[in-house]
Amino acid sequence: MVRVGGLMIGGGWPVSVQTMAKTDTRQVGPTLAEIGRVAALGCELVRLAVPDEAAAGALAAIKRESPLPLVADIHFDYRLALLCLEAGVDKLRLNPGNIGSAEKVRAVARAAAERGVPIRVGANAGSLEAEARRRAGGDVARALVESALEQARLLEEAGHHDIIVAVKAFDLGVMTAAYREMARRTDYPLHLGVTEAGCGLAGTVRSAAGIGALLLDGIGDTIRVSLTGPPDEEVRVGRELLLATGRRTGLIVVSCPTCGRGTVDLLPIVEEVKAALAGLEVPLRVAVMGCEVNGPGEARDADVGLAVTGGRAVLFREGKPVRRVERQEMVAALLKEAQRVAEASRDKLSGGK
Repeated sequence: MVRVGGLMIGGGWPVSVQTMAKTDTRQVGPTLAEIGRVAALGCELVRLAVPDEAAAGALAAIKRESPLPLVADIHFDYRLALLCLEAGVDKLRLNPGNIGSAEKVRAVARAAAERGVPIRVGANAGSLEAEARRRAGGDVARALVESALEQARLLEEAGHHDIIVAVKAFDLGVMTAAYREMARRTDYPLHLGVTEAGCGLAGTVRSAAGIGALLLDGIGDTIRVSLTGPPDEEVRVGRELLLATGRRTGLIVVSCPTCGRGTVDLLPIVEEVKAALAGLEVPLRVAVMGCEVNGPGEARDADVGLAVTGGRAVLFREGKPVRRVERQEMVAALLKEAQRVAEASRDKLSGGK
């Protein structure tokens, strides 16, 4: 387990969602605006690119006002890492393999250890050294693991032990094999991601397939969904992934895909319910079902649910039918029951205080 600012990663703590800012780090105002936006969506950690001294120089101002812990992303120049540590960053993303000599790596490791700042190291298939591939006999997953472990050993030899590891690839077979081997061989907290996943639907599906498979196996301590586009979408997809795999609790809306049996337009109902309940901070499963086939069962299995048939619906709460409701009162009735369940849950969590 490592501490990143006030966030715990590994050691059985909840899996955290992070993203990388897409702004120019040298532009303090826009960067803080983006950090504030993703924080409001549930992001817990944000990484900033630090390509030069000007970017490193902006970090102190960003750190003072950031609502989230900051990770400085460093490549090639070890002096940038030292500047970022002086600026007060909470974590470094470092590739010891491209920093230079062992002495430069040791200088960063010593400075980070003195400040209690963890370092994430990792290997990406896209930048994997040819020699690492050769030593692994062309097995890219194995080469990723060996490369990342070698980087971690460099830090440990320099006296730094708060390490997080990533072994990312675009190919899901390679990525999942590498993470599974890393999980078998080490106790390092693991940062999950599919590198360069793409954009939109394709990137979301690829990320969900790779990261989700590992989360379902209990592997992973923090995740970043790497999408071409605004970081907002990375955070939304990441949160949904944790909900879908049971690694986090929160609002889950179960709704049927609809078919020719449906008697109402279900989509606007579902969207209205999701929007109205989005601010709830307690675990809640809500079902909105559109026909008599799976509707009653799913509604019964949820905390609250609607099973719609023939323009009317049966309202369920905690497995029991409450009453029948007409179309015009469906959403209001469902939301009222959802609020009751949520309030009861809050009371239970607070010990009835």
